[in-house]
Amino acid sequence: MTKTSALRTARRLDEVGFSEIVRIMNQVMALRAAGQTVHAFHGGEPFFNTPERVKRAAAQAIDENHTQYPPASGLLPLRGALVEKLARKNKITATTDEVIATAGSTQGLFAAFQSVLDPGDDVLVFAPYWTPIGDVIRCAGSRPLLLPTVTARRNGLSKTLQQFSTPQTRAIYLNSPQNPSGIVFTQAEIEEIAEFAHKRDLVVIADEAYEDLVYEGGHHSIASLPGMAERTISCFTFSKTYSMTGWRAGYAVAKEPFITGLRRMVLYSTIGVATPVQYAMLEALKSPESELAARREEFRKRRDLLVAALNDAGLDCETPAGAFYAFPNAEKISRNSQAAAEMLFEKARIATVPGSVFGAQGEGHLRFSFSVQIDEIEECAKALKKFFS
Repeated sequence: MTKTSALRTARRLDEVGFSEIVRIMNQVMALRAAGQTVHAFHGGEPFFNTPERVKRAAAQAIDENHTQYPPASGLLPLRGALVEKLARKNKITATTDEVIATAGSTQGLFAAFQSVLDPGDDVLVFAPYWTPIGDVIRCAGSRPLLLPTVTARRNGLSKTLQQFSTPQTRAIYLNSPQNPSGIVFTQAEIEEIAEFAHKRDLVVIADEAYEDLVYEGGHHSIASLPGMAERTISCFTFSKTYSMTGWRAGYAVAKEPFITGLRRMVLYSTIGVATPVQYAMLEALKSPESELAARREEFRKRRDLLVAALNDAGLDCETPAGAFYAFPNAEKISRNSQAAAEMLFEKARIATVPGSVFGAQGEGHLRFSFSVQIDEIEECAKALKKFFS
């Protein structure tokens, strides 16, 4: 028998890759460092800075020596504020013992899948989808089952979920508003997904990163529906609402047995969220709804400008109902989205993300972020006209 070398990574990592978006970001940074103009529409960060009072709260925490280990699940005042926010905005009833602070929603999602999945399990994922999710699922030794969102909405969610399910299906990943499409599931659609989860005895892992960026309709948390809090792990982030991407600030809410699983995963990975960051999170939660609404309107302005520019250039684009991405059909450039993105980058210096990065269901599209300054959208519109002239 031939002995396998120990000098290798664990086999479960064999199918786990790296982000194509990071590669594009590095390419943009290199060209800008060389003095070249690049129209950067590939990113996933808010256009505004972290609010000053939030930054001051973290600085004050440091000045007051709040720099020791935090409780692994989060400071009690923070968890109390999160319980209040969840009840008020999401209609989710929870206790402080059912909420945990996480290093961004990514850690919450990673911990959720690790807490729910066994090797060999399957997860239903609406696609195109936020690409790290596929790798996070594979990290748990499980398999993402990609079902096309547009087709599911047209043909019936229950019918499509049933069609793509297997005997090994254990969970549904639900992202609304969706990245990259900006689709927002309606209340009736959320209820239909919940009914299917009950019928099949499935767990739902809800990614609500863009909850405050809904322009048409409203945001609906599936855990607020009857009987769903017990079978849902809901993950949230401060990144998009408060422009705190680099702070790694998020949280999750779940009932037993899942909250214990989340606690274990957070304890043995980061021992909790950095203490000063938690004070910043607590301050961010004090933001009035009028402030969030004003930012949302700024996003809406940018959305409408970019969508109009894309359609004027002949890149057919539906108006996204949420998030801050436009997802136009790019087949006018090339049926291959990777080729389309490269051509647009090389000839017009417009950086986008190929739709294929988000699963086969995204092929033929490009993701443009409209979370940029308005003058950047205007310059992009000019570059698109020149590209197609």
